[in-house]
Amino acid sequence: MRLLLRRYRWSDLDAVWALHRTCLAQVGIIAGDGVYYEDDMPRINEIYLADRGEFLVGEVDGGQLVAMGALRRVDDETAEVCRLRVHPEFQRRGFATRMLEALEEAASRLGYTWLRGDTTLAQGAALELYRKFGWREVRREQQGGLVVVYGEKPVTVRPSSEISRYS
Repeated sequence: MRLLLRRYRWSDLDAVWALHRTCLAQVGIIAGDGVYYEDDMPRINEIYLADRGEFLVGEVDGGQLVAMGALRRVDDETAEVCRLRVHPEFQRRGFATRMLEALEEAASRLGYTWLRGDTTLAQGAALELYRKFGWREVRREQQGGLVVVYGEKPVTVRPSSEISRYS
């Protein structure tokens, strides 16, 4: 099964929102727990795309949206990897790896030197993925009964010939 990565479009909003909720529910993250938020969803263009960020979606054959991930500008040097999700029925196929690679390439292209991100201890696959990509844990916080793990890494600058542009 092939995953096609592309930039978010307004017409993706309902599918992105549904994917977000499905993936968080899978690990027990729910509205009101202190970790869950979605106020950015109706403003993806403004928060991500128009502010030196990126928001990618992944489709499988037939156009079904099954993955997503974003870069959110923190400051001139740093971007946050967020909204990294793969639908439970499509996990363990390398889709999150492809998405994270594309986000790291975008961070390099956009001129960032640091990446930050967070996940919870309940999201073991995400923790393992970040470790595989060289992320370093910087702190943990208790929020709403969950342990949030914060990490960071320097952006690997890649020659432009190596950048796939989501292919």
